[in-house]
Amino acid sequence: LEPEIRLRVRSILDDLPRGEEFNWVQHLSIELTTQMLAVLFDVPFEDRYKLTHWSDVATLPPGIGPAQTREQRQDELMECLDYFTALWKERADRQDPGNDLISIMAHSRSTSDMIDRPMEFLGNLMLLIVGGNDTTRNSLTGGVLAFNENPDQYQKLRDHPQLIPNMVSEIIRWQSPVAHMRRRATMDTTLADKQIRAGDIVCMWYLSGNRDPAIFEDADAFLIDRPNARSHIG
Repeated sequence: LEPEIRLRVRSILDDLPRGEEFNWVQHLSIELTTQMLAVLFDVPFEDRYKLTHWSDVATLPPGIGPAQTREQRQDELMECLDYFTALWKERADRQDPGNDLISIMAHSRSTSDMIDRPMEFLGNLMLLIVGGNDTTRNSLTGGVLAFNENPDQYQKLRDHPQLIPNMVSEIIRWQSPVAHMRRRATMDTTLADKQIRAGDIVCMWYLSGNRDPAIFEDADAFLIDRPNARSHIG
């Protein structure tokens, strides 16, 4: 996908407003993620904003995100399910399936019957959409913020472009595009001398782990040549 990503990045950057203030999140962070999600799912280009809309519906509480009530949120997610169910049925009938994620799931031996379990299908869709939207959008935005607040690091990057891979890890560490991950324990267990019982909610805070001073020296600083930047969580 690298050639496709490079092509779209160039196009978006070339179209940015010049000589005036503009919203970076709207013009680049959201636009790039929506375009690439449309490629991954092979949805009509004009429908691309539906994907990020459904991502926001899924991750933001009613009244804060696009949905104002629980009922509206449920209706929006069912609309998402209906949309992708139609795509699944159309692609499942193809003799020569494409390389998009829906075609892969529809024709894979291990997932070809997932359409018969709509809530599981919706859950997998949300994981894919949110994973492709939130983390990328937030990292693109947080990275620009980090360089604006740390111009010395931007100059270091210009002088040493070979630091780009490490820079990406440091952006993820410093920005922590996902705040936390929550799961429900399925059995009794003990973790770090803490008793966890079946049914308990366990929450891992990326924000805390990625600024842990026991792991990262000067943890609040943004340093693109940080030796252990890749030790970030997430």
